[in-house]
Amino acid sequence: MSHAAGLVRTTCSSGSAPGAGAGAGPLGASSSEGLLDPVYPRTHAAMLKVAQMATLLIAFICVRSSLWTSYSAYSYFEVVTICNLIMILAFYLVHLFRLYRVLTCISWPLSELLHYLIGTLLLLIASIVAASNSYSLSGLVAGAVFGFLATFLCLASVWLSYKISCVTQSTDAA
Repeated sequence: MSHAAGLVRTTCSSGSAPGAGAGAGPLGASSSEGLLDPVYPRTHAAMLKVAQMATLLIAFICVRSSLWTSYSAYSYFEVVTICNLIMILAFYLVHLFRLYRVLTCISWPLSELLHYLIGTLLLLIASIVAASNSYSLSGLVAGAVFGFLATFLCLASVWLSYKISCVTQSTDAA
């Protein structure tokens, strides 16, 4: 018995409906339904996006309203949190208004995956830098803590939406 090279399979679910594909809407839904997806705000993916946006906004407000000791570290933190917040809001609106049906030239699952991977890495770096430069100022510490919480929520979104499984194929030699 010999083992062939491993095969990696990925699946994506945006949480539109249980068992539905990437933003396909509820099961049995026709494409002639309205522009607004009434089911999406109640899905786990949508609630996770709302939680991410809320923690990013709280982190931004905490850092913005504090006295800074290191301008570059906290301005970087602010830029990363606001950019992530805007992008998550954009993807939320894409799923809510079913824009993935209109703009078919964009691979929405791939673009969302790339956003989450890059944005989560930048948010982790910004949170580490903010935590290391907080100098026991309560607003900056709170901003860093909410930054880490938003990082965890973004990682959870990647983990729950994009499942990666490695499958090894074997061949039997008789």
